[in-house]
Amino acid sequence: MFDGNLRTQVDRGLTPIGRSLVKTGITPDVITVIGIVMSGVAAVTIGAGYLRVGFLFLLLTAIPDALDGAVARAAGTGSKRGAYFDSVSDRLTDGMLFGGVAWYLASTEPGRIMMLPVAIMGLAMFISYQRAKAESLGWDAKGGIMERAERIVVLAFALLFPELMIATLWVMLVLTAITAVQRFVKVWKQATAEHDRPVPARRARRRPRTRTSVEPLWRQRMRERREARNG
Repeated sequence: MFDGNLRTQVDRGLTPIGRSLVKTGITPDVITVIGIVMSGVAAVTIGAGYLRVGFLFLLLTAIPDALDGAVARAAGTGSKRGAYFDSVSDRLTDGMLFGGVAWYLASTEPGRIMMLPVAIMGLAMFISYQRAKAESLGWDAKGGIMERAERIVVLAFALLFPELMIATLWVMLVLTAITAVQRFVKVWKQATAEHDRPVPARRARRRPRTRTSVEPLWRQRMRERREARNG
């Protein structure tokens, strides 16, 4: 939802910041690594029970995540390698953050409620795979009510209000599952339309006639005529 509606405006607003960072010599890969480190610190503090501190580091994690693309565009160094690194780092930070939440719940809540953030993480990986696979086949799988940016915002809310954390995580789980269904339906419609598209009929090519089948008879007749003349 964020990618479809606000991403262009945010990228336009970050362009001047990206140009300023390029002048300092910083690269997009360095910014991405800083974001990974920040998310790791956030995960550790969340797991240790310092949720408000984890909230602050989560906000700091969002800054490099937004700036690496701006720096790449300003420097003109955008590449498939950078896109791959950025996508992999997003999955890694998601795993660390929700892993920290699971660790916290396992230490403070009874039962198996710690599996709730694990389920969210699993669904998040699934909708990410849906998009990657669809794009590799030439289809569009962007969109949905709970993409990565929305998950980060909702997680920040849960950290800021710990008494509402479990209820917030349940809402996130449901909305992430709805997103998975939305993306599947979107891709399925594209695939069905492509499958049902009529294939234009091709004219059958006429093969040139070969004389291989008549040449032996022709040679035989010529031989018979020569034999008759010589005979």
